[in-house]
Amino acid sequence: MHRLLVETGELFSACPSLSKEAQGHLRVLRPKEGEEVELFDGQGRRRVCACRRVGASFALCPVADVQTQPRAPVALTLFACVTKGSRWDWTVEKATELGVTRLVPVISARTIVRLSPDERAAKRLRWQRVAEDAARQSDARWLPEILSPVSFDESLPLVRATTCFVGALTDPPPPPIGAALTALPNVADVAVYVGPEGDFTPQELAALLAIATPVSFGSTILRTETAAIYGLSAVKARLDAEA
Repeated sequence: MHRLLVETGELFSACPSLSKEAQGHLRVLRPKEGEEVELFDGQGRRRVCACRRVGASFALCPVADVQTQPRAPVALTLFACVTKGSRWDWTVEKATELGVTRLVPVISARTIVRLSPDERAAKRLRWQRVAEDAARQSDARWLPEILSPVSFDESLPLVRATTCFVGALTDPPPPPIGAALTALPNVADVAVYVGPEGDFTPQELAALLAIATPVSFGSTILRTETAAIYGLSAVKARLDAEA
């Protein structure tokens, strides 16, 4: 069933309205008269409607009540240093598919991407659109909260509010993330933190290890975006198994 993102109020309307973007998407899909589509608001609510053609546009007629899916009991946060171009879009897309609750883009000392304050707001809006498309295609009911990029130092108070696992090279080597994931149902917010292409500085790593648990992401060296999804997948699998 095709899915369209709408404002929450439209879900409760007798004749839901679509944004210009959603109308355009529906025209591309070319639904048949009476074909059903799902409207969702990215906040856990959904409603099934039937399509009715009205000239060059479509009218939507609800055929079911609004349904609500609550948030997962344990929040999942990704702290990730921003990577270049399409690699970061890919990270946002896959993190959304995996059901991340919050995504915190970080600009660390060795992060290649540098963003001015004005650029950060614009980038956040773009990343939100990437997440919306990923949620629509993956049947995700909740959109992640995507923060504007923060500095490494600004990320630390946010890390302290979570049970955080950081991909890190330490001596002795840290345990695999799968082995480190214990008693997750007893925490409110579990997080994964991955560094930039050039790794953390010694000072950054020391600051993280004071408040987070170092873990290994396997026996090979992973790109930053691969490490992010590796870590999220391991945590999500454990949370799903405990649900």
